[in-house]
Amino acid sequence: MTGGAWATYEKRLHRVSAYIYGHLDEELDLDRLSEIACLSPHHWHRIYRAVHGETLAATVKRLRLQRAAAELVQTGLSVEAIARRSGYPNVQSFNRTFKAAYDLPPARYRKEGSHKAFETASMEGNAVMYDVDLRTIEPLFLAGVAHSGSYMGIGEAFETLYATLFERNLFRPDMEMIGIYLDDAELVKTDKLRSFACVTVNGQQAAEAPLTRKGSTAGTMPCCGTGGPMPTCRGPINGLWDLAAEFRP
Repeated sequence: MTGGAWATYEKRLHRVSAYIYGHLDEELDLDRLSEIACLSPHHWHRIYRAVHGETLAATVKRLRLQRAAAELVQTGLSVEAIARRSGYPNVQSFNRTFKAAYDLPPARYRKEGSHKAFETASMEGNAVMYDVDLRTIEPLFLAGVAHSGSYMGIGEAFETLYATLFERNLFRPDMEMIGIYLDDAELVKTDKLRSFACVTVNGQQAAEAPLTRKGSTAGTMPCCGTGGPMPTCRGPINGLWDLAAEFRP
């Protein structure tokens, strides 16, 4: 496929991805999303799966489950309400699907999920649970996609980043995924928070929109490594800023 053809598909992929994130409460079947892409359902299904490695239905299911995990952690909504909002006909079906993805049923995830480890560590004054510490970092060359708003929503920027890398045949298995969080969420309004979803690249690699070249100089900075979905990462991100505050002049 020519570069010009991929450029056309890239715009459609980004348009559909943004629509999915903004309309998770609505019906998001193949026919509707094909209309957004302005392609036939059969053709769009093939293009989307080739780039993302999963079907549109799988993407919608995954994003709704991620949002459900965030709501379990961050809100007091009942499991029943979250199940309905996620498009499940009953709690039993939601419980089975959620447990398959997160290893715990929703009610137990709210009480015992990985986010609890950081909350316990924070109350005890111990950040080691999530390996939040100061590290000496060598200079890095990065390509990233900007995100504004809640840090818990940076997943959309990572989706755009990886889709763009695959579309342009730029992805390499040795790329490291890095999130850069520029503002202290305790001091800056949520809708003003700035972050970047990044991967490591070589120094010569060009970056065209929506990609932006970023870089870091060598130095000591607060870092953490954590697994799991973004909804469980609020604690580690706050921990980074708590540690950074100790070293502010």
